[in-house]
Amino acid sequence: MALPEHLLQGYGRFRTGRYAQDEERYRTLGAGVQQPKMMIIACCDSRAAPETIFDAGPGEIFVMRNVANLVPPYAPDGGHHATSAAIEFAVLSLGVKDVVVMGHGRCGGIRAVVEGGDPLSAGDFIGKWMSDVRDVADAVRHDHEHGSGLQLAVEHASVEHSLANLRTFPWLRMRENKGDVGLHGAWFDIALGELHSYDSATKAWGVV
Repeated sequence: MALPEHLLQGYGRFRTGRYAQDEERYRTLGAGVQQPKMMIIACCDSRAAPETIFDAGPGEIFVMRNVANLVPPYAPDGGHHATSAAIEFAVLSLGVKDVVVMGHGRCGGIRAVVEGGDPLSAGDFIGKWMSDVRDVADAVRHDHEHGSGLQLAVEHASVEHSLANLRTFPWLRMRENKGDVGLHGAWFDIALGELHSYDSATKAWGVV
């Protein structure tokens, strides 16, 4: 089956637009190896693409996207761990200097945890994937009324929790302690186009 027509049209615009403008860069990247200095762990949400938000060119950012931009704790148990594998590859093989966990507003996965109900049933993939966030939501629920304020608080807290989980990876924690790798939290407001960052020292969020 052929690719959807709108993808082919988009590819046509890419070939005559961005690729034509950056052809030499693409050829250099294609002939060599990637050397990004930044890794971003972001949500699969189609509205919050890191390359677009940060106006990044090809080869600049190593991106890992999953549902709700989660980082699981270090667990080398022989199972399949796509996010952990991407982190390991970025830090140990590519030598990235900064790792950013970036959440976003009105995240569907977070909303399902906050409000309850489908699609987070106990028997499917996404329900198990989001189970850790339930504890995060419970921890902040008593400080907020139900609604957008609660969801935003959980979105922020989930990013903070993922940063803590990043520090359970021993080789990443060691590199952070030596100052070789920086760990950062960010949150993007889709409607306003605003980026918020997390200050680990003051444990506060602010608009960039």
